[in-house]
This record gives sequence, C-alpha cells and structure tokens, in this order.
Amino acid sequence: MESQKYIGIDIGGTKTAISLGNSNGGLINKRKFLTPSGVDAVIESIFAEVELLLYPSHTLDAIQAIGISCGGPLDSKRGIIQSPPNLPGWDGIPIVDIVSEHFGIPTYLENDANACALAEWYWGNGKGYDSIIFLTFGTGLGAGLILDGALYRGADGLAGEVGHWRMADTGPYCYYKHGSWESFVSGAGISGLYEIAAGKKLSAQKVCQLAKEGDAVAMRVIEQSGKMLGSGLALLIDLLNPQRIIIGSIYSRDEALFRPIMDQVLREETLSVPYARCEIVPSLLGEQLGDMAALGIARDHSVRRER
Repeated sequence: MESQKYIGIDIGGTKTAISLGNSNGGLINKRKFLTPSGVDAVIESIFAEVELLLYPSHTLDAIQAIGISCGGPLDSKRGIIQSPPNLPGWDGIPIVDIVSEHFGIPTYLENDANACALAEWYWGNGKGYDSIIFLTFGTGLGAGLILDGALYRGADGLAGEVGHWRMADTGPYCYYKHGSWESFVSGAGISGLYEIAAGKKLSAQKVCQLAKEGDAVAMRVIEQSGKMLGSGLALLIDLLNPQRIIIGSIYSRDEALFRPIMDQVLREETLSVPYARCEIVPSLLGEQLGDMAALGIARDHSVRRER
C-alpha cells in the first residue's frame, strides 16, 4: 500500500484543485485553477490539469485510483453530481464515468464532508481510531461519519446532514430553514447572527477577530454559536458514541474562542460514559485538508477493492 499513488480532484464553486499523493499521506504535486462556468469547461480543465500534474515525472500507469470530492447533493454510488448550489448547471452529471473513461483509471466520488473524514482518518487526527466524526464548520455545516472502521453513507448516501437539524425556533436562515444547526454553527450562520445583533453583515472571520478583541456584540454571537455547537455535539456523542470528533475550518482556527463554551454545554448535556470516551479536536491537516480529502477517497476505495 505504501507505494501506491492517487489523484485527488476537489471541485469547488470558486476553485478546483488537483492533487497527486501517495498512500502514506505524502502530497507529491498539486495544481489549482479558478472553476470556470459551464460543466464542459470544468471537465476539460480537469483533463488538462491532470496531464500537467503528472508531467514529466509520473504516468497514468502508476495511478491506482482517482478520488473526486464535491459539495452535495450527489449520488456517490452511481458517481453522479446532483445540482450542488455552488455549481450551477451541474444537474445529474455522471462525473465518475466521464473521468474514469477518459483516463482509464477507477474513479470514485464522495461529498466533501465524507472526504474530509476519510483524510483525517487515514492521515490526520482520526488515525488509529475506529469511530470518528468530522464536522466541516466552514461556510456550511456537515458531518462525515466513520463508524466501526468504515465510512457510513446511509441508504441514499445522505448520512451526516446534521446542519439540517432544527436546534431553535428562530435564527438566521440556513439550510432551508430558520433555527437549523448550520444557522448557528457555520460561517454563514455566524455572519447571520451578527447581522441580527448589530444590523450589519460581517464575515465569520471578522466576527471571530472582533470577539478576540473584546467586542461585546461579537462575543455574544460567539457565545451563541459555541452553545449550539456544544448542544449538537452532545446529540452526536449520545447517539453514536464516537472516540473522536474532529472539527475543521473555523473551529480549527479559533478553537480558543469556542472551546470553553462548548465544553460547559457538553458537561451538562452529555451522558457521562460517552462524554468521557470522546475527544474533540481540531483538524490536523489544516490548509491541506481539501487536497488530502480527495486523495482519501481514492485510498479508501482502493483498500476496499483489494479486500
């Protein structure tokens, strides 16, 4: 396994990244480009960038698998991207068939939360554990579930849509309804909470910075978000009894803001045995997580194909 090489393709609404890595977590090469409008333009760019990624030191013959990470909704079993909000026009695109037929390499698709969970499980803060949860906590909120040593997708591949949970009757409008967990625990949610409180819109990054500087309104917003983070995590811990929960993006950058509030709620709301078992940690892979996530898809399917 240690000598196997993979290609990872991370398709985003703003940029797309192509990575070459190996099974021990080494990132060999990377390319990225602004995601053009139109499905055909993106696919042609992916084909061209993969060739440039490999040239001149590597060949397609050396690649074991290709992993594609993309925001949902998607059908990972059939390899179809199904109208993600950040990719207009991507309606029922059979991306796995398109890429695998072009390169002649087994290709696999997962949503970005699942992909991040796989990367952290193989190479990050989930390594060595059998049951972990990864929370994106970025622009939106989703979860990737590794349960009893395998990625759990659910009957329709939609497991982990925890951002949709209703946590309150009111709140910013996120994930199709007011009061969703995502409307409190995400970049969009924090920005929305601040707009409600202060009458003006700021990015979540700016709100966090103001909170660190002692701004009273920003501190109240972070307190709201931190409490809801703890409440949702308590549900996950009591339901799934994981060994670790790994939180990315905003939490990874500003753990010190959220941790005391989150911990207080967890102590009050979580059953004692699963609470004692579960560690909550930031992402270890940090800024490389998006690249490693797509590679994690390729590795996971390669491992399972060989069993």
